[in-house]
Amino acid sequence: MNKLTNACGRILPTEISGYGRVTPYTTLFSDAPALTRTMPAKSIFRPGISKLRASIQEAIQSSNLQDGMTISFHHHLRGGDFVPALVMQEIAKLGIKNLRLAVSSFFTDKNETLLTYFKDGTISALETSGIRGMIGKEVSKHGFLSNPIIFRTHGGRARAIEYGQSNIDVAFISAPICDEMGNMSGRFGKNAFGAMGYPVADAHYAKTVIAITDNLVPYPLSGFISINQTLVDYVVVVDAIGDPNLIATGATAMTKNPNDLVLARRVTEVLIASGLVKEGFSFQAGAGGASLAVLSYLGEYMKEHGITGSFASGGITSQLVDALEAGLFKTLLDTQSFDAVAARSLAKNPANHLEMSASMYANPHNKGCVAHQLDMMMLGATEIDVNFNINSLTDSLGYIMGALGGAPDTAAGAKMTVAIAPSIRKRIPIIVESVTTICTPGESVDVVVTDRGVAVNPRRQDLKEKFLEAGIALKEIHQLKAEIEQLTGKPDRPQFSDRIVGIVEYRDGSVLDLIYQLKS
Repeated sequence: MNKLTNACGRILPTEISGYGRVTPYTTLFSDAPALTRTMPAKSIFRPGISKLRASIQEAIQSSNLQDGMTISFHHHLRGGDFVPALVMQEIAKLGIKNLRLAVSSFFTDKNETLLTYFKDGTISALETSGIRGMIGKEVSKHGFLSNPIIFRTHGGRARAIEYGQSNIDVAFISAPICDEMGNMSGRFGKNAFGAMGYPVADAHYAKTVIAITDNLVPYPLSGFISINQTLVDYVVVVDAIGDPNLIATGATAMTKNPNDLVLARRVTEVLIASGLVKEGFSFQAGAGGASLAVLSYLGEYMKEHGITGSFASGGITSQLVDALEAGLFKTLLDTQSFDAVAARSLAKNPANHLEMSASMYANPHNKGCVAHQLDMMMLGATEIDVNFNINSLTDSLGYIMGALGGAPDTAAGAKMTVAIAPSIRKRIPIIVESVTTICTPGESVDVVVTDRGVAVNPRRQDLKEKFLEAGIALKEIHQLKAEIEQLTGKPDRPQFSDRIVGIVEYRDGSVLDLIYQLKS
């Protein structure tokens, strides 16, 4: 097998079965490949024809879904999503096999019911931003899919769909409100989940689009339309698409942990010392308890100094809505609403809480994404290494349990990226010699903040000087690692087989790292 080494030092085969030729990661902004956007399939819709189908199964049959095709879902309802299970149940009844699943991300609880369809061959390939729960553990231990999973960032997924590297045959789109022609919105209805940023690319480029709603209203839908009728083939009504009360779980829940709050206070000091917190600045907090807590401390500083930010972006939380309504930010740019308050805010604050597609948010190969306009962003990590590489996808034991999300996209674009993590989790050190899986390259990470100290990437001497001037004590990352290991010792590293179960793409489609099956 021929091999090559990418710019992060990872050794990769030149070709991977079930994936194809490998393009190695080189740098944050390599030259865009000479590709053109895929042309959506031509459609004809004649007067008098109804798009309504009596059931999900009837809609699937109308789409002519066949063995080996690709279907897609989006994860805006997160832990409360009912639609993937409803659809896969009907696909299995029809005996359709060997499907590729192209999801914006994969969540726990409701999605774990899909494990059956992975094991019985209904699903044989998966593209996603991340996996949590039992499915991640099963893939790590047994690698039951016949093809390696492709992990893409939110911006990378939109890019791959637009340029024909992820070809969706049938897109299933959950719609909290929809009319019989397929005009839909995420901001109204009993199960409103807010922004519909992820399935916009699916709707534009999939061969067939099926809207699934529990709130069919008379045509035409009034108010804001997230995805319009020109993109939708069929409409199906179900009892419930999900439970929006379960959106705010896991990474989006606000922390009450005293250590997280101390960490958030330290991060706030770093942000202020950078000099970037000034009139008109832009901001993304990311998910994770400490990251979310930063906003409350930052808000206090902004009020005290009369600072108004330009915009906050990404996944929008209730804390960011509070900041918008308090006048701390002029605009929220929302690709995914992280809780019910944020979902309601899109309707409540239509002038300055704006919905955006994943492509507008973070696609590196369009004519300008929001991620490249950020002054600062924060990201969480399961591991951080001495080269400032970030792991957010696997844990220290090698199990797949997280996601790329939009962190690698925004880290590349922001003027300053701050990684936040406790120094120790369950007696395991977080600062390591080399992360198990590289998700965000260290080239795009400027500062690491832990409860045992702050380290600055040697690439950013300008920040180091500002922090020292502000009286922030700094440590070299090797020093930080050594101090932590004095407390924990050096844990055993996970042992992997030679079988590749996951491919981590950088946002431009190059390969950043590989995930191997754990040895039994």
